[in-house]
Amino acid sequence: MVIDFHTHVHPPEEAARPFWNGRCPATIENVLALHDAHGLDVSVITSAAHYLRNFTREEAVPALRRSNEFLAGLRDRHRDRIVALASAIPGGGDEHLKELERAVRQDDLRGVLISSSHRGAYPDDEDARPFFALATALDIPVFLHPPAIGFGEERMKEYRLASSVGRPFDNCLALARLIVRGVFEDFPALKLVASHLGGGICEIIGRMDYAYELGEEAFFLGSYEPLRIARKPSDYLRMMYFDTVSYHAPAIECAIKTIGVDRLVFGTDSPMLLALKQKGIDVITELGLDDASEEMIFSGTARKLLKL
Repeated sequence: MVIDFHTHVHPPEEAARPFWNGRCPATIENVLALHDAHGLDVSVITSAAHYLRNFTREEAVPALRRSNEFLAGLRDRHRDRIVALASAIPGGGDEHLKELERAVRQDDLRGVLISSSHRGAYPDDEDARPFFALATALDIPVFLHPPAIGFGEERMKEYRLASSVGRPFDNCLALARLIVRGVFEDFPALKLVASHLGGGICEIIGRMDYAYELGEEAFFLGSYEPLRIARKPSDYLRMMYFDTVSYHAPAIECAIKTIGVDRLVFGTDSPMLLALKQKGIDVITELGLDDASEEMIFSGTARKLLKL
């Protein structure tokens, strides 16, 4: 069985923007065509929620509800092949929480996508704590995905660097902040799934560990106060899940050694780019894993997270 945890379908308002010139690739038709062409069993659809950059938190609520209901409707038409996740802004306040609870309880959406940042706000901010309390109470996976525009992307406008480098950067920063700001300390049952293999956080986690462990010896690096964690950052990293969207086998091997094969879910991020579907599959089969580990990545862990 193969479950692709990372596919996108844009809501109608987003797909109709002039930017796409009528060629938006994030459609249910493309999801299903790729699903059939590459032998998938289940595709998990989300809105990448890039459109949220145009809205304040208050303005975003009706747009989010339309998107959530749209994806639920697609799931209803293809229930044997599609699982849908809601979208939300973690620090959006009570109306966002009400919409998320409605989407999960009423529309049976099996998780929620959040952006790694929204207009400069990150999900470790204090106003996001009620969101994580609700997600934990609902027992749903929280899928962390980068926004269209993150930090530092004013220097990444050329050569498609905003997509290839900037978005993983934003993911990595968000995950690091979630760790050191104590979100996993406060919500140990949180099921957070980081897209894009965590944006490279496995490669820097040793630096995060020494920044925590060396205490006063590292005073010249800056303050570590207020101290909100009781263990080294890598311990909290192993409480997360990652999707395998990196297209680079050594990076996936690093993640397996860092957080464990049981913490990875298969994903391709295709569509957006259709050709990446097979590349995403091949990078897993080329790892040379045993059958049980490969099955865990391709479907086992995702089935548990999504209650399939």
